[in-house]
Amino acid sequence: MSKHSRVWNQSIFEKYLREGRGRGDGPGYMPWIRIQDFASNGVVSRVKGRKTGRIHHLMSNNELAYFYLLDWSDSVLDIREQYPLLDLDCAIKAATQAGIKYPTDNVSGYPYVMTCDFLITTAQGLKARTIKLSSELTNTRTVEKLEIERRYWAANGVDWKLVTENEISYRKAKNIEWIYSAQDFEALQSESDAFIKAKDLTRRLFNSFEFSIVEIAQIVEDKFHFGQGIGLLLFKVLVLNGEIYVDLNKRLNLNAKKVAVTA
Repeated sequence: MSKHSRVWNQSIFEKYLREGRGRGDGPGYMPWIRIQDFASNGVVSRVKGRKTGRIHHLMSNNELAYFYLLDWSDSVLDIREQYPLLDLDCAIKAATQAGIKYPTDNVSGYPYVMTCDFLITTAQGLKARTIKLSSELTNTRTVEKLEIERRYWAANGVDWKLVTENEISYRKAKNIEWIYSAQDFEALQSESDAFIKAKDLTRRLFNSFEFSIVEIAQIVEDKFHFGQGIGLLLFKVLVLNGEIYVDLNKRLNLNAKKVAVTA
């Protein structure tokens, strides 16, 4: 949805188009709205995606959680956040047909470009998803804008759904966030003989079900004289690369033996 906090006019609209906002895909996509465009409200995030290799701009904690779920999913091929409904004629027509006033700037009168939180590419086609707290749905204007968006995507043959906090697995999202904290280490780590052997030992110890994750990390650090924390980072890297499986739907228990996760 649109996120308005400052003056909007045709000149700014054309500037955004020249900058390439809302265009491209994969690593080349530029979101219509970026974090630096607005004063922070304390919940915005910039996160590097593994599927795209670029920084994603998320405007709420719920968007962040949902992004992690999308980026981890094997069925998702590309994620474009803050995606603009650039066909203004189509968007305004959708509003008119629904008997809804299309949002415009109070000063210039120029129509805002509404945005969808996520346009997702899957093997089955495009999916548009808008993230809202269920408490926001009591606001009449919010519901009106959602209806404009629903009609817009229907006119373009794209599957659209509203996602509230009730459809987001926060436990899984937090687990993925924890795993993703090893991304920089993964990119910087040396493929030295020691690291290769350390990863192999980590896999074998984990699959033996005889040691907790904390114990495995300590064993690896002691054996290869790694600094504190490196053993746990190696474990995360192996999960990231699918070389070790843990059920991210469950609470990670780093001290449990025989099982790596508990319900």
